[in-house]
Amino acid sequence: MKKIFMIGLLMVVVAVITVGVIYGDTLLLVYRSINAFEEKNLAHSFQTMYEIQPSTKISKSESVSKFEYDLVPMIDTFEFRGEKLVTDKFLEETKTSGLLVVANNKIAYENYYLGAGENTRFSSNSVCKSFTSALVGIAIEEGYIDSVEDSIGKYIEAFKDTEMEKITIKDCLQMSSGIDFDEVSDMSKISMTSMFGVSKMKSIVKFGLAHEPGTNRTYSSINTDILGEIVSNATGKSLSKYMEEKIWSQIGVENDAYWTLSNNKELANGGLHISLRDYARFGRLYMNDGVFEGKQIIPKNWIKDSVETNAPQLKAPKDGKPYSELGYGYQWWIPEGDENEFMAIGVFGQWIYINPDKEVIIVKTGADSKFEEDDKEKKTVAFFRAITKAVSNQ
Repeated sequence: MKKIFMIGLLMVVVAVITVGVIYGDTLLLVYRSINAFEEKNLAHSFQTMYEIQPSTKISKSESVSKFEYDLVPMIDTFEFRGEKLVTDKFLEETKTSGLLVVANNKIAYENYYLGAGENTRFSSNSVCKSFTSALVGIAIEEGYIDSVEDSIGKYIEAFKDTEMEKITIKDCLQMSSGIDFDEVSDMSKISMTSMFGVSKMKSIVKFGLAHEPGTNRTYSSINTDILGEIVSNATGKSLSKYMEEKIWSQIGVENDAYWTLSNNKELANGGLHISLRDYARFGRLYMNDGVFEGKQIIPKNWIKDSVETNAPQLKAPKDGKPYSELGYGYQWWIPEGDENEFMAIGVFGQWIYINPDKEVIIVKTGADSKFEEDDKEKKTVAFFRAITKAVSNQ
């Protein structure tokens, strides 16, 4: 079936290029993108996606804040539901491409797999959502956005005088907008129309509401797309330029980052490409209440509000589905328990784990097409907690 689909797509590309060049490049991009997600190409694709798809560079500053090293061995095993799991086997099964542990502001462990290296820019996937959230917080602090309680219609023309005006920025931050949108079946449609120049916001408004905003949490990437549009409209700057000015040039990163473009706009819900240590630097910013070397980069109160689960729909649903034991804040995931942890998570196995109490940050990237199977997300949290316990006892 897959071969038939690929042959059909190639025939469409040839036909369109013959008829007119305008859409030829777009369909060629579609083909390259589909090919990138083939199982055999996945690991390499997540290390080079910014070269496969249109992307814009986010430049680092000349000043680099180097991590010191205090290396320790990786744990050999960890416990999960009374069973002892072997670390090496777990890393292999989750198709891990990079693993970095920072404890007490020093690198305790760093390793790369599947052809990756220390300067590889790994696709963030939905880890990107947490970066977009940070930009919302900064835009509010700078006065471009008045409040999280503002209607999204205040900043996006397409939503004015529609039922979408009920939705607040806070609703989108908490995945509680109530928009009648299915993350699986509808996302491919909206992404495709966007590639052909259709405004994503005009497409979103057509879905309408399934729930009253602020009452039901349903994970949907278009919530983050809306947030990205608000930041761009309010500041008058692209997301990449705003991030470069307010974060990337300020926190001593080692490498330039890249942000995937869709219809000439940054893909707010999952388009960043960043090296492992630089993901950790962003995590360190959140661990340190938004401060880098004495300068407040992200507002302290924004960090606090981002990891709150103080509404019923934000609590862990415990419904047996993937991520059922995780609560949700402002585009951050919060595990059950009293560990005071929070995480950014991306599909196929991308993670930034932050435990401020133990001063531990863990970054794990992967290319696991079966990332939602076999309780892998629960095993991963258990793995991170075991690492945290080990390095904090050193």
